[in-house]
Amino acid sequence: MGPVFIALDFGELKAVQKFLDLFPNTDQLAVKVGMELYYSQGPAIIKYLQAQKVQIFLDLKLYDIPNTVEQAAYQLALQKIDYLTIHAAGGSKMIQSAKAGLIRGSQEQHQAVPKLLAITKLTSFSQTQMQKEQQIAATLPQAVSHLAQLAQQNGADGVICSAQENQIIHQVTQPNFLCINPGIRLADNSADDQERIATPSKAKAWGSNGLVIGRPITKANDPVAVYQQILKQWRN
Repeated sequence: MGPVFIALDFGELKAVQKFLDLFPNTDQLAVKVGMELYYSQGPAIIKYLQAQKVQIFLDLKLYDIPNTVEQAAYQLALQKIDYLTIHAAGGSKMIQSAKAGLIRGSQEQHQAVPKLLAITKLTSFSQTQMQKEQQIAATLPQAVSHLAQLAQQNGADGVICSAQENQIIHQVTQPNFLCINPGIRLADNSADDQERIATPSKAKAWGSNGLVIGRPITKANDPVAVYQQILKQWRN
């Protein structure tokens, strides 16, 4: 089974340390570092997490001109992360440049190249919102599958997408192309600001290659128990 990433949506190192102290075996964890935490702590948070022996998914959603993205990806690869996100909407040259930067940085560190994951459409976005605000006439599944194909053709290893879109993406991409799903909630959880959600079991049934889960775990009264409950649904 693919990883279950815990989104470390904290603003300071002490909060991360307090949270991870709840888990007896951090070397078995996979975590996501998003904008809030990385912009607060910088590369120091990556070094701390490496010492905890966790898998590191750096979710910065790079989106800029190709040269800028390549140089950013190069610098981030030097930090020995495991996954990095970009926006597929940045286009073919930007995706190619991100991959080139990751390869170059990894070669210098003699490390495996981080997996490059492309954002299709944010799971907080609805089809109506996409069509009205971005003036995209396609349906949401059409837009997402198009961006997934674009990402694969230009060197990405997978996409970040709603679990609801896994099947259509797997139909138009290679078997090893990853669908990593945020917007995962247990049946009794609040949807929060997510529009396109799924339970771990449903995501698995739809062909998920990995989950990203934040608030249902980090805001729980017993984060470890909720994490174990999610793992059970994911692995059974």
